[in-house]
Amino acid sequence: MALITLEEAKKYLRVDYSDEDGLIGSLISAAAKLVQDITRQSDEEFLANEDSDESRVRLAMLYTIAYLYEHREDADHHALTLTLRSLLFGIRKEGF
Repeated sequence: MALITLEEAKKYLRVDYSDEDGLIGSLISAAAKLVQDITRQSDEEFLANEDSDESRVRLAMLYTIAYLYEHREDADHHALTLTLRSLLFGIRKEGF
């Protein structure tokens, strides 16, 4: 089960057509993996986030999706990663 659905992402991006559903679906997957890697969580831990952490993870995922969608030609992945580390610092594990 994904934390962000295609419909939620499209609403957040203010996209009301289906031409880019494949792209947005890929961005959801990429955002989930990136957030999971930054928080250093296993698949099980990531999908079972506590309620307090879930809102922070969802916000980080939506931010990532929007950033990658808007900057698909010139995304600065280093800056994105630094921003996500700041957003997720409180739930980031020291190691895997």
